[in-house]
Amino acid sequence: MFRLITQRPLWVNILVAITTVIILVLIFLLSLNWITNHGESNSVPSLIGKNVNDAEQLLEERDFEIVIQDSVYYDSLPPGVIIRQVPDGDDVVKINRTVYVTINRFLPPEVDMPNLVGSSFRNAEMTMLNLGLRLGDTSYRFDFAKNSVLEQLLNGNSIAAGTKIRMGTVISLVLGSGLGVEDQAVPDLRGLNLEEASVMMEGLGLTLGAKLFDPDVRDSANAFIYWQSPLPNTEDGARIRIRAGQMIDVRIGTERPNVDSLRKMELQNPEP
Repeated sequence: MFRLITQRPLWVNILVAITTVIILVLIFLLSLNWITNHGESNSVPSLIGKNVNDAEQLLEERDFEIVIQDSVYYDSLPPGVIIRQVPDGDDVVKINRTVYVTINRFLPPEVDMPNLVGSSFRNAEMTMLNLGLRLGDTSYRFDFAKNSVLEQLLNGNSIAAGTKIRMGTVISLVLGSGLGVEDQAVPDLRGLNLEEASVMMEGLGLTLGAKLFDPDVRDSANAFIYWQSPLPNTEDGARIRIRAGQMIDVRIGTERPNVDSLRKMELQNPEP
């Protein structure tokens, strides 16, 4: 081949090269219509609202490809449903064109459970809305902080702030209803541990306020209330009254107090 080229005159080689280039260009131009599917087009079906699997099958039947470009989350829409598409539905484009879609996520994204305790109901509602959480049942409990969130619940159980939960999760709230109308005698919590006192207080519609532990307390289950405010009785022995929703502060130590002895000491040595 090399000898043939070198034996021919230069102008012959140049002519052969030019002829070869022209032939290749003609072949390319003639095949261009086939390569680009010239004249072969189809209308893009509208995919909005369709499941992505159904949309993929529909596009394949019309010689289109589908690519999931993005995903978002709306709890009001079914998972996997198409929200946006490019090109738009009914656009006429060449076959084998790729259709890019945005779908509603199959699994909701996770968020951190906010700390709603102490917030007003309106602020708690707005916080949950911004995080994509849904408000469940609202119940009320006697508390001086009216319409303030006392507890946040998931499936009836308290949920701590910072817990990972899915967007769309239903959170129920316990709100303060204010103080009760009728008063009642202050319960005597001395000699009880925290769990026993909490059960008693909840049954009476009262709340444990400040819990002051002695330095030597290591286990609250084995510690006992030895002081409370307000006390059950006045200095002259009369019962003190309290309304539902009010709080009782307590001090807690490792020794269970002798309640009868405490009562006698209070009557014999009233505080100044």
